[in-house]
Amino acid sequence: MRNETLHGYLIHHRKYRERSHIVHLFTQEHGRVDGILRQTPPPQYQPICLQASGKSELKNFTKLEIVNQPIFFFGDAFFSGFYLNEIILRLCPVEVEMPQTFVQYHQTLQQLQQLAQQEHPDLFLRQILRQFEHALLEELGYALDFTVDAQQHKIQESQSYLFQLNDGFIPTVQQSRSTLSGQQILSMRDYEKGRDFNPEQLQLLTKLYRQIITALLGDRPLKSRQLWIQNTQSQSQSQSQS
Repeated sequence: MRNETLHGYLIHHRKYRERSHIVHLFTQEHGRVDGILRQTPPPQYQPICLQASGKSELKNFTKLEIVNQPIFFFGDAFFSGFYLNEIILRLCPVEVEMPQTFVQYHQTLQQLQQLAQQEHPDLFLRQILRQFEHALLEELGYALDFTVDAQQHKIQESQSYLFQLNDGFIPTVQQSRSTLSGQQILSMRDYEKGRDFNPEQLQLLTKLYRQIITALLGDRPLKSRQLWIQNTQSQSQSQSQS
């Protein structure tokens, strides 16, 4: 890159030497881009524009501009934003354009601002997070075929299955928390891209995408998820004592 203009968001940053920061961006033009910024980093969840130069993976960032007013999240919206940024940082390859995921990320940030006004915030949150994960996993090459099993046989409604990342849906007779019903899996046949998931699809994808993402992350669990769980437990304890 040579003085290339990038549009995107700050995902993460850390101090580098006395007056610089190593920053990780998620950009419209090149997906995740890492570099050195010799000024105070912008707020997260804030659309930005800057110039990038350099041949190595660590670019030089200059001429930073903040595009809109700052966005501040609280409660579940805060932890959700943290989750989005952490999963992009951990799973997205460097300098690989991911246009669908970028659009979905931008849209999800807008939706998180509306979370407190929702009649059913928990359901709304599950919906928008599954939509983001769906776009991300597709562009990472993990789009699933919900019509056939690991042996390329048609999924049967009455059959139970286990999912393995490198194999797909494997028929099983044993029941466990990881078991998926054929009826659940086949519910995704009728899904139209861009529409909301129905309750059965949401139940399936919540279990399935968590399993896939956990496998892709390896031995390092997400800090955002751990903090979210701790916060939820703390709130429950406070309510029970009041």
